[in-house]
Amino acid sequence: MKKHLIIKISLYISLITAFSSCGKDDSEEYSEVPDSSPVVLDLNTVPYPKLSDYNFFEGDIKNLEPVKGVLPYDLNSTLFTDYAHKKRFVWMPDNVKAQYISDSEVLNFPSGSVLIKNFYYDNVLPENKTRIIETRLLIKKGEKWILANYLWNDDQTEATLNMNGSYTNISWMENGENKSTNYRIPSKVECYTCHKSEQDTVPIGPKPQNLNKLFNYSDGSKNQLTKWAQAGYLQNNLPDNIITTIDWQDETQPLELRVRSYLDINCAHCHREGSHCDYRPIRLAFNETTNPTNLGICVEPEEFINNSLTHIITKGNSERSEMYYRLNSVTENERMPLLGRTIKHQEALDLFKEWINSMEEPCP
Repeated sequence: MKKHLIIKISLYISLITAFSSCGKDDSEEYSEVPDSSPVVLDLNTVPYPKLSDYNFFEGDIKNLEPVKGVLPYDLNSTLFTDYAHKKRFVWMPDNVKAQYISDSEVLNFPSGSVLIKNFYYDNVLPENKTRIIETRLLIKKGEKWILANYLWNDDQTEATLNMNGSYTNISWMENGENKSTNYRIPSKVECYTCHKSEQDTVPIGPKPQNLNKLFNYSDGSKNQLTKWAQAGYLQNNLPDNIITTIDWQDETQPLELRVRSYLDINCAHCHREGSHCDYRPIRLAFNETTNPTNLGICVEPEEFINNSLTHIITKGNSERSEMYYRLNSVTENERMPLLGRTIKHQEALDLFKEWINSMEEPCP
């Protein structure tokens, strides 16, 4: 009897210390204490005039090879920006960590944190080269975030601070197809339009629900939240289970889950309380779209573009759905999202059309 009790206790201890769904492992026991990073950041003088002034990258800057302490990361689903690719990095000063608030809220980053997002195209014509267009920074100064946008020169040797907004023409090959766009580099006002919450500037992507995924680091594949904790960038106060977005392009996943993940990263930052489109009747954050009304299903639009669009989502009929119409439009005062794209995202349109037309019961 005593032997059986010992076995049961041992089994129980093994179970409660097992690997959790959000990738916790031996980071519960320790955090790496790296040597000081060579990054240069003085909160009294940022934003610097040149991207190289921060020393985020080593060697040839266009290779975007991070120095020690600059950690690459990715999101489950990413913002569509006229098919531009992104490379994201995070950096924090010594002896500070971000804190978990909830699955669906941006991590509480400490002062001095920097989020680094590089926008680039591969196979740029006519030479099939990679071209970096811009690098956007979000820098935490005290309790506030500031925006800094850097435009890359033609030689790809430097990026300089420019918050005025501009366009640049680009043509490239994408999956064997020739594409082109007059790419919009946002102004400070445009950046704020998407990144505002009430009167504050806030990040959009780095939420536990979006970071909870494997990433191929130079030393192997690891869950990003685990890696951040081991690097000393995140407190180990994560729950055992995190309700997580998915890669909207994963065709093995349910249609609605893919749609909700796409809307969360592309549209929810405007369609939430205190943001640019909070007067609209839809709320598109992932944690809110389990409610079909928040998705706009069978909800009449407040602003009728034309009489054929009877609901924001008209069950079984994408052609009578205002959301599909706006996603399919490139007209500035009609398109959705309002900013961030100038061309159609055809793969997303195909997803939304399939999802809407799969709904069998019509709206009343």
